[in-house]
Amino acid sequence: MITTTPALPPAIAAHPIATQAAQAVKPVKRISSASLMDGARELEIDHGGRVYRLRITQLNKLILTA
Repeated sequence: MITTTPALPPAIAAHPIATQAAQAVKPVKRISSASLMDGARELEIDHGGRVYRLRITQLNKLILTA
């Protein structure tokens, strides 16, 4: 898993409040589509009581529908 944090300009990065804010930002989690799909071409995601469908198309694109 690769994570990155945004860089701050030097004048802002040196400011103590900006430094605390930058430390509070959590990196975005990254997961490979192959790992997520686990060999399937479609999966359902339950979010807030609603079911979404994530599919891999014939052109190898991802489509998320409700």
